[in-house]
Amino acid sequence: MEKEKQKILRQPKYLPVSAAEAKAAGFEHPDVVLVSADAYVDHPSFAAALLGRVLIDAGFTVGIISQPDWRDRPGKDFTEFGAPNLFFSVVPGAVDSMINAYTPALRKRRDDLYSPGGRLTRPERTTIVYTNILHRLYPEIPVIIGGVEASLRRFAHYDYWSDSVRQGILADTPASLLVYGQGEKPLIEAAERLRAGKSLRKIPGTCHTVSVAEFKRGEVSGTVLPSYTEVKDKENKEKFAEYWKLFSEGEGVLIQPHPKTVIVQNRPAEPLTTEELDRIYELPYTRKQHPSIKETVPALAPVQFSITTHRGCFGACSFCSITHHQGKRIISRSEASIIREAERMAKMPEFKGTISDAGGPSANMYGCFCKNWETKGPCKNKSCIGCPSLKPAVNRQLALLEALGNIPRVKHVFISSGIRYDLIPEGADGDEYLQTVSAHHISGHLKVAPEHIVPRVTQMMNKPDVTAFDAFRKRFEALQQKKTDEGRKRQYLVPYLMSSHPGCRIEDMVTLALYLREHHLYTEQVQDFTPSPMTLSTAMYYTGFDPRTGKSVHVPLGNEKLIQRAILQWRDPKQYDFAVSGLLKAGRRDLIGDLVPDRGIPERDVTRQRTRKRS
Repeated sequence: MEKEKQKILRQPKYLPVSAAEAKAAGFEHPDVVLVSADAYVDHPSFAAALLGRVLIDAGFTVGIISQPDWRDRPGKDFTEFGAPNLFFSVVPGAVDSMINAYTPALRKRRDDLYSPGGRLTRPERTTIVYTNILHRLYPEIPVIIGGVEASLRRFAHYDYWSDSVRQGILADTPASLLVYGQGEKPLIEAAERLRAGKSLRKIPGTCHTVSVAEFKRGEVSGTVLPSYTEVKDKENKEKFAEYWKLFSEGEGVLIQPHPKTVIVQNRPAEPLTTEELDRIYELPYTRKQHPSIKETVPALAPVQFSITTHRGCFGACSFCSITHHQGKRIISRSEASIIREAERMAKMPEFKGTISDAGGPSANMYGCFCKNWETKGPCKNKSCIGCPSLKPAVNRQLALLEALGNIPRVKHVFISSGIRYDLIPEGADGDEYLQTVSAHHISGHLKVAPEHIVPRVTQMMNKPDVTAFDAFRKRFEALQQKKTDEGRKRQYLVPYLMSSHPGCRIEDMVTLALYLREHHLYTEQVQDFTPSPMTLSTAMYYTGFDPRTGKSVHVPLGNEKLIQRAILQWRDPKQYDFAVSGLLKAGRRDLIGDLVPDRGIPERDVTRQRTRKRS
């Protein structure tokens, strides 16, 4: 019997995607069926593949239903394996389905990088659609939801796409459990409890519901947040801000009443250890899409030969969900584990010599450590960046990159996940780091994310001010000048920038554009702010003031969003009208001539050309 169990639980080449493949793997019905809106790519960057292999490693059989036809009323695709022994888990995808479906200007997208051929096939609000279908087909089987889409909608939240405050997602679906944050430990504990016939309540890192009657009888205890009914009222946005502040600072059990149910968030799951993270990423992923998928999945190519070195991000940018999802604490893998993964990768016939990325949310957070993380956890209202308690690890990262570069068949090791320029220390260590990264680990361009340079805007974004970026820019340019003097090829700085963030006015974008022009930093990569659920920036966007201070915040809306973006793309003739409009609104008529594309055409002639083109 033990030999048979080992046979069943051996990691398959691919997770079974059909009943026939499950039978070939030695079982009729999986313990867990993962339902994914992404095409099944067996790579650790794809959540379904990672969670599936983690569950198998923990002793559970797993099947995966990839991109089922949700329009089919009988739901045939959802019944491929029948009822699982334990539960269904909806894994909606690497990207939030609404952000995936719409541009920041709310135009419908036509493509989906996570689908074969790049076609958009997933439904909007994927988690709700899939969960409702599964519950209709198998009303007695628990459905567990998670991922970014569910995690950031676990309580009442402002929804940009409907311009309303929506209920926590557990109030909109018949799901039994919601996993928030990093899902490996909570999902395994849920499987173990169901196998033992135990309750799913009180699992760390999860949310569940209780009835209104149970709540009124005092059967759950914790911090009670303002109810959904209180925070949904557009005439009382102060209440939403109060709620958001309580949620963001809350510890322990958090509770939010809804009209027909009450959502309970248990305390966070214990962070993964280095050893656990090593084991997860060394499972036998093929790094390929499933053979049944005949068209290329575009999202695979950029990450196929990438390596995750750590999880977590203490940057805490106001507009970013990573801190809410992965946490501020950095969990780094061991160098030995990363090197073993790279060695296996380098032996693949498809490997051409380039590791496209070795990093995480910010590559140079690898190895960073604070002694307080072990005892108290990350500080709630204090930035790690610049804190003397934080121990940077630039030398450790450089040693890792060098070791990866020495592996047979590896020619290049790049950092494409970006670096935090404000984490590069002053002095010799920082200079060596910048010089080494520039010389060996970028391909012509170093990408960094100042996002803006105007103090009132960077303060709203929780980004460093312009002095930090200026200091870094000068260090980088000094290095490039040295290269030029020595007859070597120079490299260029590419800044990631954001328009229309709460607090940003048109005149602030003009200031940023002038800064870019002065320092020859023009970029076409401008991100228009998208209010994603539960972030601080989204709370500011919705309420019109900063929940932390109560002070009013300017919120760009309508055409102003188009104008702000256009000002940073002044070389693009398509943006001419919006850019001119913005300069006039900012009282900078003197700059309009500078917008003319570099073709030697006077402004008046360009205007005539554009008029003829429109007619």
